[in-house]
Amino acid sequence: MAGSSPVLAGLRGKCPACGRGALFSGYLRLAHRCAACGEDFSIADAGDGPAVFVMFVVGALAVPLGFILDRRLHLPDWLALALTGAAVIVLSLALLPVFKGALFAMQWRHKAGEARAAPRTPDA
Repeated sequence: MAGSSPVLAGLRGKCPACGRGALFSGYLRLAHRCAACGEDFSIADAGDGPAVFVMFVVGALAVPLGFILDRRLHLPDWLALALTGAAVIVLSLALLPVFKGALFAMQWRHKAGEARAAPRTPDA
């Protein structure tokens, strides 16, 4: 996959190294390594980063949706809340793997690992 972006591969849930193997072994569980090229995926972990981005995106979409359903369409409050809540759940579940794949691919591309303290050296 020469010339292709690792981030685009991550968005598609594919290995950022070769673009062919699956990045995930489950819904949000990263595979240990790529089945196609053998790339080790243990070097990076997106942690809670994807959830933060998903909250921002889904919140930015859900708040206007709630207002539109309630104020413009004049739906009953309970129905507007139920539809907005369902949209939040569906969007969150759909976007989490996409954001996790993209953030993992960026970490992989830039070789961003876990921070470690440098060994202390005595002052001379």
